[in-house]
Amino acid sequence: MTHTLDRLAATIASRKGADPDSSWTAKLLAKGPEKCAEKFGEEAIEAIIAAAKDDRANLTYEAADVLYHLLVMLAARDVDLADVLAELDRREGTSGIDEKAARKG
Repeated sequence: MTHTLDRLAATIASRKGADPDSSWTAKLLAKGPEKCAEKFGEEAIEAIIAAAKDDRANLTYEAADVLYHLLVMLAARDVDLADVLAELDRREGTSGIDEKAARKG
């Protein structure tokens, strides 16, 4: 069974190199990785504002936008969702404090 994020990542990957007039995703990807990163940042700020305002419905909506734009940004830089999930798996069971200290090493 595939997860929603896996299906979305596959759809985004299929839009790479597609006609920018054919889809919003293809249009974003055609603008390049920097624009994809900028759009992700904009969506993250919108989610932060919704969270600060305690607007659950809008936070849910904006969080979906954040996840979508994160996947677009990753695709623009050829980073697979599977690699991100593997990194999360690697960190599972490790204290965030310990993990951060290990990176300072």
